[in-house]
Amino acid sequence: MKLPPLISVPLSWLYGMVVHIRHKLFDLKILRSEEFDIPVVCIGNLTVGGTGKTPVAELLIERFSEHYRVGVLSRGYRRKTKGFVLSTPTSSARTIGDEPRQMKLKYPSVPVAVCEKRAEGIRLLRKAHPEIELIILDDAFQHRYVEPWVNILLMDYNNPVYRDRLLPWGRLRDTRNQIHRANFVLVTKCPDDLNPLDMRIVINSLGLFPYQSLYFTRMRQGEITPLFADRAVGKVREGDPVIAMSGIANPVPLLENLRKRFDVVAELTFDDHHTYRLSDMRRLEALFAAYPDAVVLTTEKDAVKLTNRKKVPEAVQQRLYYVPIHVSFVADSESEFLRQLELYVRTNQKYSLLHPE
Repeated sequence: MKLPPLISVPLSWLYGMVVHIRHKLFDLKILRSEEFDIPVVCIGNLTVGGTGKTPVAELLIERFSEHYRVGVLSRGYRRKTKGFVLSTPTSSARTIGDEPRQMKLKYPSVPVAVCEKRAEGIRLLRKAHPEIELIILDDAFQHRYVEPWVNILLMDYNNPVYRDRLLPWGRLRDTRNQIHRANFVLVTKCPDDLNPLDMRIVINSLGLFPYQSLYFTRMRQGEITPLFADRAVGKVREGDPVIAMSGIANPVPLLENLRKRFDVVAELTFDDHHTYRLSDMRRLEALFAAYPDAVVLTTEKDAVKLTNRKKVPEAVQQRLYYVPIHVSFVADSESEFLRQLELYVRTNQKYSLLHPE
């Protein structure tokens, strides 16, 4: 529930004061950041909700795994466990969180762990897997107890930080001036019709420093995939009737795309990181009765919470599909982004190396 301005504005000021003091304590070295002797690449944002961190993390896993033994550490948001947990292919979303589970299922050979205290998590992950040569730190930009070799900051094009306010008045969980700590800023979820003028407005509004690199990206939907391939009724084709189901921070882009490609006969939209229950399965079965030819399309993030066959009715298993998402760089700039990123990782030069003044 959104608070009225009379309450949210002063709470936002108070929150901002606390955040500012915390950053000042780190800047003055009263609170200490720990740097590790292997590359740590941090992916994060300044806002609550989805900016597309998981597709970017998956891109980095695939690229860096070509040359490094990669490990992944996340907080494991909304998990039911505490402390350090090292994932296995059978770990549930309740144990490690939905996004770490998604990465573990997709890359079973990559060590994935969760821990609220990132520095402790890195030490324990390396103890469990001493062969690790590089760590991808998921959703930790505001967690300054670790000093990454590289900071990658994501910003949703549709919700720019320069038009936002601190919690609970807005969606910012960190102050906008902390952008200066990012080596790379990725503007995510850009529209297909993005033009040079739109890009210039973002560039001018962000006001980045010469040592920072800015890239524009889009989220692309992959091939529709059945969650239970041995039960699937068949291939989903363009124009087919579908029930769109999601529990993500911002379902609007997903729904807009699905409406363009399919006949969306019903929509089930839940809160971010929603835990699916028997009542949700019953709602789906009722919709099947109303739309007997429809299948369910959900996100990959939601799908990982529905893999337990014992909790998913047979009728739902037969008609449950997910939409993989991957990041696409505007103007074919992905290779340049990865080239610069790999240079940072090899040299641990945070500022002047790539962009000398």
